[in-house]
Amino acid sequence: MEDTYQYAWIIPFVPLPVPIAIGLGLLLVPSATKNIRRIWAFPSVLLLSLVMIFSADLSIRQINGSPMYQYVVSWAITNDFSLDFGHLIDSLTSIMLILITTVGIMVLIYSDNYMSHDRGYLRFFAYMSFFNASMLGLVTSSNLIQIYIFWELVGMCSYLLIGFWFTRPLAASACQKAFVTNRVGDFGLFLGILGLYWITGSFEFRDLFEIANNLVDNNETGSLFLILCAFLLFVGTVAKSAQFPLHVWLPDAMEGPTPISALIHAATMVAAGIFLVARLFPLFTAIPSIMNIISFVGIITILLGATLALSQRDIKRSLAYSTMSQLGYIMLALGMGSYRAALFHLITHAYSKALLFLGSGSIIHSMETIVGYSPDKSQNMALMGGLTKYVPITKTSFLLGTLSLCGIPPLACFWSKDEILNDSWLYSPIFAIIACFTAGLTAFYMFRIYLLTFEGHLNVNFQNYSGKKNNAFYSISIWGKREPELIKNSCIFSTMNNKEKASFISKKACPININYNGVRDMRRPFIIKNFANKIISAYPYESDNTMLLPLLLLVLFTLLVGFIGIPFGYEGSDILSRWLTPSINFLHSNSNSWFDWYEFFINAIFSVSIASLGIFIASTLYGPAYSYFHNFHLINLFVKKGPSRIICDPIINGIYNWSYNRGYIDVFYAKTLTRGIRGLADLTHFFDKQVIDGITNVIGLSSFFVAEIIKYIGGGRISSYIFFYLFYVSIFLLIFFSL
Repeated sequence: MEDTYQYAWIIPFVPLPVPIAIGLGLLLVPSATKNIRRIWAFPSVLLLSLVMIFSADLSIRQINGSPMYQYVVSWAITNDFSLDFGHLIDSLTSIMLILITTVGIMVLIYSDNYMSHDRGYLRFFAYMSFFNASMLGLVTSSNLIQIYIFWELVGMCSYLLIGFWFTRPLAASACQKAFVTNRVGDFGLFLGILGLYWITGSFEFRDLFEIANNLVDNNETGSLFLILCAFLLFVGTVAKSAQFPLHVWLPDAMEGPTPISALIHAATMVAAGIFLVARLFPLFTAIPSIMNIISFVGIITILLGATLALSQRDIKRSLAYSTMSQLGYIMLALGMGSYRAALFHLITHAYSKALLFLGSGSIIHSMETIVGYSPDKSQNMALMGGLTKYVPITKTSFLLGTLSLCGIPPLACFWSKDEILNDSWLYSPIFAIIACFTAGLTAFYMFRIYLLTFEGHLNVNFQNYSGKKNNAFYSISIWGKREPELIKNSCIFSTMNNKEKASFISKKACPININYNGVRDMRRPFIIKNFANKIISAYPYESDNTMLLPLLLLVLFTLLVGFIGIPFGYEGSDILSRWLTPSINFLHSNSNSWFDWYEFFINAIFSVSIASLGIFIASTLYGPAYSYFHNFHLINLFVKKGPSRIICDPIINGIYNWSYNRGYIDVFYAKTLTRGIRGLADLTHFFDKQVIDGITNVIGLSSFFVAEIIKYIGGGRISSYIFFYLFYVSIFLLIFFSL
């Protein structure tokens, strides 16, 4: 057993051969490397699969009761300083290893086809493999300084992947925004690490926990500084996990490729902040004020993320705000001390949200293949609808992911979210009310996304048709091939006039609702109003098998992973509790009591009722009843003209504007921080240019003028010069000796 743990140090290095080989190949033999570019997906998946097998073995050992294991090697030793590097294997590490590897493999297989048309295919897989290596190094780190090194490497990979399409101004701006925002959190994390080292003299977790507990228990003067250091550590997690107020980078990060959103911004990198809070949980639990701050930030993030997702047009941006809100649930659970519930929801949410993001990528992929459909419009839900007939597998998987995130049993997120909601009632009734209300909002906006995307009709408008195709070329994958018939039909379709196009669709028995008046009427709250017409020139189709396979596997995870937290006997007898117990001694439950299923069902009925209400409202507004209500404002459904209409109309519009404009937080940052920093820079530039440089220039000019004046005083007689020289020296000596 110990031999297996001892070789765990190799885990972060296993994926590294891929980016190294790609880099050397592009440098030494670029043509040959590019010609076999599709082969690089295979070693990427293979190496990460080896890590997954090793991680599964470590996880099984932890579930069976193996103790935590730490192996360190001294890197630098002096009389006053010691720096050790190594690896730490415990239940938290094994959980994160399983999440990173399983979701990573799904994303790599999916990306082989999704990125097949992209010229940056090799660069993409090099970045992905290096990110996986960095993330694996982060979760296996044995001390804070080692965590910080991999923390920065993960941030660098995120920057590169968000700005992968750097020629797009929005992508370039998004990666810079993510970089700057995370630098704020990383600076706080760095200061916190240095402060803890100053107090404890060590970067090791065990030393930190022991000394911190002693300081707090003895009420020593250093406890105030300890609280400040702990808060700075938490600031780093706030930025990395997109918690309020450093959440603004996450929605813009959706400018990167969709597989990046599924891996980094749903299951792994944003979970790094959660991981760090969980790793430092014994330190934070010793400081009640920090725990209160964690729970407070979590509850604000829950509500804010849900309200901002209500009226977004971009499908990925809506899912991004959903991620932000769900991470808030996990942060709330950690702040309440519900360690098990937090990690449980981390697991279930990772698989469900990865499924949703990959499903959205399948939708975007299908929409982008439509002739004349520009990529910047393929994520707009206003231009979708009626996709059920064309992408049934994607639709089914997306529906299951939606139901899971809404908290519908027996899907994964129901079990974990229900546990958090139950614990919140014991912690704070106010927090519980907000969390339950947000659970209803989650069901509402998730079903809004589903209904706008898959239900209704696909609207077609042939006005101003461009006749251009989006796909650059047809590429064969090592995992399978795409059906070329649809591309052939699209090429034929692009040469027709408007009447021929309509006839072509009819002959092909393509059930598209041709709407010559434009896209769907959007005169409803939380939907776009008067959006510009969009040309749709062909019909979407289902993605390839290599994109559908990861979806189906993630569907299995979404259906089954929730059962690891269900005790079928005594409390603590479930797999998750056994998984966590060996390394977390404060999680032991009372094994003498049976799990109270009656209380569980009562609480479950309440939470499911809230979710069902949100689904019902979304179905009423965006479902089959839309054809009847589409000409009416939401207010018309409930109130008539009169005082009630005057009161409700501004409220609905205010909610819509608040959500669509991201709560005006980005505007506030732009007007205060961005403009303030630029104003300060202009002021500093003015001071440096006019004052500092001005003084130097004035001194230089004065010397020039004095020299010019002296030049005319001299008459050329040496005796006169000697006389003035001796005269001034005498005066100087007189003053000097007199003082």
